[in-house]
Amino acid sequence: MSSKRHILTAVAWPYTNGPRHIGHVSGFGVPSDVFSRFQRMSGNHVLMVSGTDEHGTPIQVLADQEGVTARELADRYNRIIVEDLVALGLSYDLFTRTTTGNHYDVVQELFTGLYDNNYIFTHTTKGAVSPSTGRTLPDRYIEGTCPICGYSGARGDQCDNCGNQLDPIDLIDPVSKVNGETPDFVDTEHFMLDLPAFTEVLGEYLRSKAGDWRPNVLKFSLNLLDDLQPRAISRDLDWGVPIPLDVWSEQPNKRLYVWFDAVIGYLSAAIEWAERTGDPDAWRRWWQHDEAESYYFMGKDNIVFHAEIWPAMLMGYNGAGDRGGDPGSLGVLNLPTEVVSSEFLTMEGRKFSSSRRVVIYVRDFLERYSADALRYYIIAAGPETQDTDFTWAEFVRRNNDELVAAWGNLVNRSISMAAKNLGAIPEAGELTDDDRRVLAGSAAAFATVGAHLDASKFKAGLQEAMRTVAEANKYISDQAPWALKKTDPERMATVLHVALQLVSDANTLLTPFLPESANKVYAMLGGTGVWTGMPRIDEGADTIGGAGTPTSYPVITGDYAGNAAVWESVPIRPGTPLSAPTPLFAKLDPSIVDEELARLEEAAAG
Repeated sequence: MSSKRHILTAVAWPYTNGPRHIGHVSGFGVPSDVFSRFQRMSGNHVLMVSGTDEHGTPIQVLADQEGVTARELADRYNRIIVEDLVALGLSYDLFTRTTTGNHYDVVQELFTGLYDNNYIFTHTTKGAVSPSTGRTLPDRYIEGTCPICGYSGARGDQCDNCGNQLDPIDLIDPVSKVNGETPDFVDTEHFMLDLPAFTEVLGEYLRSKAGDWRPNVLKFSLNLLDDLQPRAISRDLDWGVPIPLDVWSEQPNKRLYVWFDAVIGYLSAAIEWAERTGDPDAWRRWWQHDEAESYYFMGKDNIVFHAEIWPAMLMGYNGAGDRGGDPGSLGVLNLPTEVVSSEFLTMEGRKFSSSRRVVIYVRDFLERYSADALRYYIIAAGPETQDTDFTWAEFVRRNNDELVAAWGNLVNRSISMAAKNLGAIPEAGELTDDDRRVLAGSAAAFATVGAHLDASKFKAGLQEAMRTVAEANKYISDQAPWALKKTDPERMATVLHVALQLVSDANTLLTPFLPESANKVYAMLGGTGVWTGMPRIDEGADTIGGAGTPTSYPVITGDYAGNAAVWESVPIRPGTPLSAPTPLFAKLDPSIVDEELARLEEAAAG
């Protein structure tokens, strides 16, 4: 395969009903950024897109409770989420939102293509309505007992216990999460996506992914094929994308359902990005070229939407469902190459819950601790392939033992000794077998770590990178350059040259995981220019698409092309001046464990 691949990193869209907590970013945020940074360093053409998901009744319900409009609520949390994701160093090419004219246009185009190919039909169903307000209740705001597995906390759209799709009326003893009342179910006409019309092609598509997808994702998706049902894609509300058909578009209380428009955001964001670059067709390189690849990152509660419903929508638009059809005006669109789903992160043995205040918001976390420390923990101990538990004790241990005592110590003592004794990167004299062995091992790690990261095995990649850190620390301890200053200064210079090369290599290997500190180490080694690009916030004007959208909103973007970071061992430059380094990571006092647990209990009690 060509070394210059086109890779779309499609990152799940956070919902604007509140700030994001660390459980959210462990699923969609940090893994997607590690992947994208590695691919850019490998010379590939990466387009990393996402945005805030802002439609649907939950937004309207919360806005009503707070006495603001749905737009005002979405605006507030959109900006908070944008600021938090930038603080975490997530390198989006474009992070936008679903309330843009461009997004409305693209969503309506996908709807029209599916409708014209007869994969959308109207059907009268029973809709849940609040008896006290008359407002339609969203599926996810209805809870009850699952009729399939008996789980008592099933939602109206899906049971998280058995994974089956549900309708609210299927639930046993359904109640509204808004006010606890039993909903009324009334007749209402809705548009339905005919998922059963994709059973055969979806089966072929999913079975072709055997050996490539994470086994938990593929097995879950294949199991759902046996019971595909038509799925409603419209709702009775006034907050969302209008239905682009005569008569329907004029109805004030009928909109496309939020899940339908959100998954289309990956495409609309790519189109918006292309417009912003001045090359409106640039998105096609990632969406229509045969060799282009696309990787979708999310938590496991979103598997059904990305492994089945979104591929079905794309197939239908392409005219490739079980009953054929013609491609829409955008042309044939690529299906996901892989759905990279993480499991759930719990906290101190409890499920994250904003309503129950069992939560650590990203903003609160980053006010007290470094972004790289959180990123490191999420990859090293996060829910890559199984549910895992965040504990403050483990966070402190990994920060102190691995980031401070292992990696930070390697950087500090290597650069300190060279700066103090020589003032610059020294020339290497004759290399010993030990020197050659450790340098060869360091150089070989790029292929090993890279293979893990290319396969979305981030935990294994980080473990291998940290193994090279351990080898470098052992080398320095064994060679004891501090003891050579008087007895063999030439040998001391050679050992320090090797040590600094090992630091440079390890820093490159750790760059996708720890970008902020990687930039610091690069500068400590005398590097010039930008090592790895960091995201920034631009104020974007909504000049693309239809009317009725905000005139200005924050977008995340960045300059990631042409950075100095490349995925290989780059020889250090003898003679480069060095100065005494500053500590890379702060050692955390063990007392913070009790402090954070007390803060958590206080919040939960309040």
